[in-house]
Amino acid sequence: MKMKKIALIIAIMAIAATGMKAEKLEPIKFGDFENWVTRVIKESGVIGGNTKKVYEIAPSTTINGAKAYSNMGGSQWATSNVYAKVMGVVKTSNAVFPDKHGAGRCAKLTTLLEHVKAAGIVNMDVLVSGTIFLGKMLEPVSSTKNPYSKMEMGIPYTKTPKFLQFDYRLVAPAGAPIYSSGFGGKKTLSGRDNAEVFVILQHRWEDSKGNIHAERVGTGRERFGKTTMGWVNKHRIPIWYGDIRKHAGYKPYMGLISKEKSYYARNKKGKIVPVVEEKWAAAGTKPTHVMVMLSSGCGTAYTGTVGMTLWVDNVAFVH
Repeated sequence: MKMKKIALIIAIMAIAATGMKAEKLEPIKFGDFENWVTRVIKESGVIGGNTKKVYEIAPSTTINGAKAYSNMGGSQWATSNVYAKVMGVVKTSNAVFPDKHGAGRCAKLTTLLEHVKAAGIVNMDVLVSGTIFLGKMLEPVSSTKNPYSKMEMGIPYTKTPKFLQFDYRLVAPAGAPIYSSGFGGKKTLSGRDNAEVFVILQHRWEDSKGNIHAERVGTGRERFGKTTMGWVNKHRIPIWYGDIRKHAGYKPYMGLISKEKSYYARNKKGKIVPVVEEKWAAAGTKPTHVMVMLSSGCGTAYTGTVGMTLWVDNVAFVH
């Protein structure tokens, strides 16, 4: 009897060890945020002529001058930091910064108001949430209209991970969020804003007219609203597959992306078009693309709480 108990314990330990070995970490390239591009851009004299630094996530280098940025060195990360040129006026926006984390670096995402003032021409505030995502930002930005159309969202990806893992820290100020697009003044909204992280796996296809359609294959999405006591390490967001509306952990914000809020991608003709999410994918459907976004806000564009700050590090998939 004693030998049988010993054999059972050994078997259980072997199964546990096998399970541990089966788990595999897939770091997202440059998701350790040790490397940053520093762009040094002089804004137009009509709005002050200040020289600003704008940061991107890619192999470390410095770029001088008002030049459109495109992902460098194999990095697939883009940020909400932009170089804009509207009617010949150069303006920058920066809400994502490199910061310290232990002996290394991390990404600091913060919500702030970008102030634009030119005597007799313009005087406005635009709210910007610090955001990083897998994809590309299309520069130079020429207007504040339809901001999602300035983003090429998502990258090709065919795997089916179980989790998105990352380290994070959050400072969440009290108070209601505001809306400020630069036109019509600032508006105070009801409720509270949250930082948000999501991973969405899609199966995409393009029709003969160049429209891009998608089915939702996998969903992982979480909102964060409480200030943390320091860093939370190896936090995991589970990725659920298929139609998750009856899942015990389902929240309304995890549903399909409505047509009017579609993200954009480049079709085979090189045109940026909306990716229309039409339905939940059948069980076993393989993804063609993944979207990963981490942000200091979760509302619509130009909506958030000034001072909301999310630090993130070591972003990876877990299989």
